[in-house]
Amino acid sequence: MNVHVRVPATTANLGPGFDLMGMAVDLYNEVFLKETDGGLHITVEGEGAETIPLDESNLVYQVAHRLFREVGYTPRGLSFHLKNDIPVTRGLGSSSAAVVGGLAAANRLCGDPLSLLELLAIAADIEGHPDNVAPALFGGVVLTTEAKGRLHTVRLDPPPELAMVAAIPEFELPTALSREVLPSLVPRQDAIFNAAHVALMTAALMRGDLEQFSAALADRLHQPYRSPLIPGMPDVIAAADRAGALGTVLSGAGPTMIAFTEGPCLRVGQEMQRAFAAHGVDSVIRVLLPDREGVAYQGKELISTQQDRKQDTQQEIVCHD
Repeated sequence: MNVHVRVPATTANLGPGFDLMGMAVDLYNEVFLKETDGGLHITVEGEGAETIPLDESNLVYQVAHRLFREVGYTPRGLSFHLKNDIPVTRGLGSSSAAVVGGLAAANRLCGDPLSLLELLAIAADIEGHPDNVAPALFGGVVLTTEAKGRLHTVRLDPPPELAMVAAIPEFELPTALSREVLPSLVPRQDAIFNAAHVALMTAALMRGDLEQFSAALADRLHQPYRSPLIPGMPDVIAAADRAGALGTVLSGAGPTMIAFTEGPCLRVGQEMQRAFAAHGVDSVIRVLLPDREGVAYQGKELISTQQDRKQDTQQEIVCHD
């Protein structure tokens, strides 16, 4: 049996939703998996091809192996081909895509014994928090928290006119390092500030209100502490705002910056790129849209449809002032 899985990139936190909120975006990794007569064979193309291990230490293989143990399945041998478009250690959920891709592909190979919620529980346990893996599984914007001994999720559809511009610096920022700078305690007023902004963002998304969404993007729990790790971060935010962004946030643990826009807007990205360059940082700009599907098992028709939509997005770049 041949399995083909596509997993979207994700941008976590969305400003105030630290460790509980994330959005899937239309940038993808793919996992091709088949059972063989014996042994393990792994190939990688695209992002991380030169550094991702090709043996049993490979993350996709490890999480697939965990699922096999969970469901009591013993494959004779496995062949993985990983096609990666998500930049590695840039704050766009590359490790979460690997986790979700490995779990989903292994689950399909076994005949789908586990539900998406069961896959979420395993993925969150592996990652340590659900903010990236939940939207990678479900698409859209997902809020996830643990209550009464299990994970609870709320999925929201982003407003149809919402788009993003990602400024992706050409340096890596490991999540562990980005977490080391966070304080163990924060002032009460900062906790209240973020709780209020998460509530405002949730209401704005439910109502499709971009003005309220823009107002809700501020954060005091993680971005101020991570800013020194990213040269020029305040200037990048200011440049995006001047160019007409609804607001700009650090994507996950960084260093990628995400500017939210009303409709795709390359100009915002160009100004962010200039601001990074003024601080000696090269960056790549990607115009993105929310992914509303999450993990998908693909055939040729779905791949072609997605590629056509992506090409249309890149060609029809407009700015709503």
